[in-house]
Amino acid sequence: MHLTAVIITKNEAHNIADCIAALRDWTDAVVVLDSCSRDETRQIAQKAGARVIARPFDDYARQRQAALDSIDSDWVLFVDADERATPALAQEVLKASRDANRAGYSIPRRNFIVGREIRGGGFAPDYQLRLLQRRRARYDLSREVHEIVILDGEEGRLGEPLLHYNYADWPQFHRKQRVYARYEARILAEQGTRARPHHLVLQPAREFRRRFFDLRGWRDGLHGLHIALLLAWYYGFVPYWVLLRADA
Repeated sequence: MHLTAVIITKNEAHNIADCIAALRDWTDAVVVLDSCSRDETRQIAQKAGARVIARPFDDYARQRQAALDSIDSDWVLFVDADERATPALAQEVLKASRDANRAGYSIPRRNFIVGREIRGGGFAPDYQLRLLQRRRARYDLSREVHEIVILDGEEGRLGEPLLHYNYADWPQFHRKQRVYARYEARILAEQGTRARPHHLVLQPAREFRRRFFDLRGWRDGLHGLHIALLLAWYYGFVPYWVLLRADA
């Protein structure tokens, strides 16, 4: 096969059918790598025409690497269940995958958070390395979250975006950020980072400044301010608080 789309899932029954529908007609196959969902994700995916592989979740990098290892196609396109490929992106992906000189391509995302498209704060254009020549890509398994792809060759960039409906409401936002914050604390600990009390003030301030001013979160008004404050808490305060408690 030339091009396989891969969707990593866990409890995505509300998203999976629409995600597959946006991929099914122009890829050679759609594979759902499911992390033991407790809802109807796998049944819906199979009914929608996808091949389903069940694999217990350990971390994001290993899930994606397992997908690469399970598929026999020239190119792999990773799409999350809450993302949608547009017809324009489909045409660009098909054209790009005919260029064997590139080992992979980054795709921009348009991010929608609680019903609004976010233009600043690091959420636009939000390039993600998702279109990969399978034999020339692997994941850095030391990164448990916000995974990194290691390419054997040159990386290109596409222009058409994925539509990313990543947070339907604020409770979902908080649930995901708590998970990410725990991963971040673990990464800092593995790197030998020692937390000090002043980090609980300085790190949130730095993260807020980065999100709201450097990355222009102010473009999204009060919505952008709210997001910058929350991410300052989850990425600036929480990981260092976890480290301090561990050292106590």
